[in-house]
Amino acid sequence: MAGPLSHVRVLDLSRIMAGPWASQVLADLGADVIKVERPVFGDDTRAWGPPFLKDKAGADTRESGYYLSVNRGKRSIALDLDKPEGQQVVRALAQRSDILIENFKVGTLKRFGLDYESLAALNPRLVYCSITGFGQTGPKREVPAYDFMIQAMGGLMSVTGEADDKPGGGPQKVGVPITDLMTGMYAAVSVLAALARRELSGKGDHIDLAMLDVQVGYLANQAMNFLISGKPPHRNGNAHPNIQPQDVFACRDGHLALAVGNDAQFGKLAAALGHPEWAKDPRFLKNADRVRNREDLTALIAQVLGQGDVRDWVARIEAEGVPSAAINTVPMVFDEPQVVHREMLRHLPHALAGTVPQVASPMRFQESPLSFERPPPLLGEHTAEILRELELDAAQQQPERT
Repeated sequence: MAGPLSHVRVLDLSRIMAGPWASQVLADLGADVIKVERPVFGDDTRAWGPPFLKDKAGADTRESGYYLSVNRGKRSIALDLDKPEGQQVVRALAQRSDILIENFKVGTLKRFGLDYESLAALNPRLVYCSITGFGQTGPKREVPAYDFMIQAMGGLMSVTGEADDKPGGGPQKVGVPITDLMTGMYAAVSVLAALARRELSGKGDHIDLAMLDVQVGYLANQAMNFLISGKPPHRNGNAHPNIQPQDVFACRDGHLALAVGNDAQFGKLAAALGHPEWAKDPRFLKNADRVRNREDLTALIAQVLGQGDVRDWVARIEAEGVPSAAINTVPMVFDEPQVVHREMLRHLPHALAGTVPQVASPMRFQESPLSFERPPPLLGEHTAEILRELELDAAQQQPERT
């Protein structure tokens, strides 16, 4: 496979979302990613449906949309880690791998002799990344976690959603498992940083990555707003807490997202809306003024935008160089001309369905372009192939496949 990591092998012992997202990023970059799954059941997300991919006859397969979203580009091997034979294969793979990613409960892999210390003794250059809800240390280190509870515990839901006194008010989770995804991205960055350091030291490393740490880390401006003011941030719906006007506005035929970023853009917006005098109003002169007088400004803009259609307003505002966009549904996203031009939707060959749709990586490299050829694997699809590479007896492993 092409890509800047075509010389790298990744042993993926993770499941669900955060770890598989990280290993899919690495696979997109060209790494040879070997996904270890439980016989019969495989990754938990295989069962997280409907929807499930349809086979060529139109019947449901066992490949859920959830699983298909995070496992492109990998090879699957079915191993029972409770058995010495399965553990033997993992050790053999670890000796030949650059990176290992796992998200078992703290202490589980140590019981199998597959913890960092054990595998680093076999391969001192191994970069070993452990992903858990709360990390390898601390009072909650053994507590299991999912994205939803971390969004709640880590403060994200306290700043997401409409204000309590508004219709539909109350805490909301983000519409995608954002903490899982961000944890996966931090994992990918971490292992690549450790690889870069290995070029100097010759030694691998053990990365301890906690979902709660990640969530706290990407509270970003909301955390800093509190830390320097002492005032807890609260839910503002779609309104930005620090920049105005940035909000969602209703038009006659839909909704428009307006994202003014500076004073000059506000002046252009005011002109586009037919009210250039707003840019000279003392209440709205500077961004800080507009933030303090957000309710007054929002009411004025809403009144104007409500008299026209979304696409007309977007064209008019965009012509002035002010960021704005119609709020697309997911189907509309894949019809968006820019998305089509960038080839973000690909269709890969699939053994059961003929083809499977995939959302491509957004990374673009001039010297080492990415290649999307390998679909999310069937359970144990590559077991025999990988065992042959290791010169191990496939019959002893008794792999299961779907």
